[in-house]
Amino acid sequence: MVNKALLGSLFIQPKQQYYLVDKRNSFTRKENYLCKEKEYSVQIIYPAQLFSPKIPDEAYAQEYECAREKGLHCLLLSSDAAAMGEYRFSTAFQPGNPAIWRGWMMSDREYRQLCSAVAKKGVEMMTSPEAYLRCHYLPGWYDLCREFTPETEVVAADADFDALLSRLPWPAFFVKDYVKSLTTARGSVAHNAEEVREIIQLLQKFRGEITGGICLRRFEDFRKESEKRYFVLHKKVFAADDFIPESVKEIAERIESPFFSVDMIENKQGELRLVEIGDGQVSDSKAWPVDRFIGMLLTG
Repeated sequence: MVNKALLGSLFIQPKQQYYLVDKRNSFTRKENYLCKEKEYSVQIIYPAQLFSPKIPDEAYAQEYECAREKGLHCLLLSSDAAAMGEYRFSTAFQPGNPAIWRGWMMSDREYRQLCSAVAKKGVEMMTSPEAYLRCHYLPGWYDLCREFTPETEVVAADADFDALLSRLPWPAFFVKDYVKSLTTARGSVAHNAEEVREIIQLLQKFRGEITGGICLRRFEDFRKESEKRYFVLHKKVFAADDFIPESVKEIAERIESPFFSVDMIENKQGELRLVEIGDGQVSDSKAWPVDRFIGMLLTG
């Protein structure tokens, strides 16, 4: 098992207060996602096209334009500069309003660098690095939601899988690292230790590295067409179709982060199960109409 002490503050969830104080472009933030003491408008950072710092990345262009049309302040982050570890923005930030990132997944180091770069502009990210990892990494939320999601063993990538699988009476195993699973035709389902090692090798091949460690999840038979994504903003749950299951509301209350996604799916018995939680900044809007998603950011 991976030592949870190594994950540090992922498992420490203090209740805090959240407000911004303007002091000559320096901002103090105390975080309380249960209560916003000051109303504010979020500003959004989107990735720019590679080598075109004034044009939004194609994958986020529609959302970027919609956000601007609805009056949200948007900035573009130079993608080629960010790839070199530099953070350049297309325009100035608005003092006093927290920022969120809407773009590709970032590593722990990359997100901390972004937060630092934004702080140097006198603004803070709405989601702290600790809150980002709490939702981005599966071990950050698993213990809080055990009864809603498949059983999971978190281990090192070089664990003794022959010994581990011999004591797990599961019919099959879904293999992923802390963040992603294998999306090739091979898929991420293993039936024995040899197949687990095969999937880990393919994850390393196609992703370049294993993020954190390996999560072995008990395989459950799901109805893929039933999967839905919900977003939680300051403890309020939002849905693409207005229907919010009670289990999603309960999950939302357990997670200390200002903005995250919750993916739910039905198993073959018709039970609603939690697939995963993700940081809202790097979660695809999926089936959500873009204007509804931006409307959530305006009203949340």
